[in-house]
Amino acid sequence: MKKTAQIGVLLVFVLAAIGAATADEPEGGNYPIGGTTPGQRPVGAPVIQTFEKNSTWYPEALKGIEGPYPSSLRFLEDQANWYTPFSRPGMTDRYDIRGLHRR
Repeated sequence: MKKTAQIGVLLVFVLAAIGAATADEPEGGNYPIGGTTPGQRPVGAPVIQTFEKNSTWYPEALKGIEGPYPSSLRFLEDQANWYTPFSRPGMTDRYDIRGLHRR
């Protein structure tokens, strides 16, 4: 590698490091950073206080599944407002067995 190319690469890394070190923090102060201690919830992280399943929640969660529903779906009774891939569209085409990508 030529010396000018090496200097250019070095300059890019230095500018990136400076940009990362001086990045503006979000308005409103410091936010808790999740993932640094996966076994603990960060102090000050928002907490869901209540979650009510409205009349459209169960039909949306059971979309693409015909009754009678198997007992293995009873976990939906305890499902609250946390992430679950069960109710989100996954792969498309022939792998979309519940039709969650269809409109």
